[in-house]
Amino acid sequence: MSTIEKLISNKGSDVWTVSPDDSVYEAIKKMNDHSVGALPVVHGDKLVGIISERDYARKVILKDRSSKETRVKEIMTIRVFHTFPKQKIEECMAVMSEHHIRHLPVMVDEKLIGIISIGDVVKDIISEQQFKIEQLENTISWSETY
Repeated sequence: MSTIEKLISNKGSDVWTVSPDDSVYEAIKKMNDHSVGALPVVHGDKLVGIISERDYARKVILKDRSSKETRVKEIMTIRVFHTFPKQKIEECMAVMSEHHIRHLPVMVDEKLIGIISIGDVVKDIISEQQFKIEQLENTISWSETY
């Protein structure tokens, strides 16, 4: 069973963040620049929230607010679920599914070291299943040869 640590080492640990006082426009621009769907919101060294495209759509666009005048702290999600390096990928998928979230910050001793998306999790699970299938096919081929 794969862990978050392995996933992060494969995908990289680049994390882009925003401040609670940044404008929503700045946050959305940063998401676009880095092709991500969410950004951890950090004050000093502390994770204080997360802002996602979903937050933007529901709390800015649908409420006819200005993204340049609205601050991240006004629309960010404050209750942030997170994971840690030794956690199993399947456990993260269960948390994400149960709470309808697409991104999980990765934390070590209250320090943000990465972020994973549901896409990262699905890709890892598919890769692991493909590896198992190949191993089974090799075992079957080997046993048929002898």
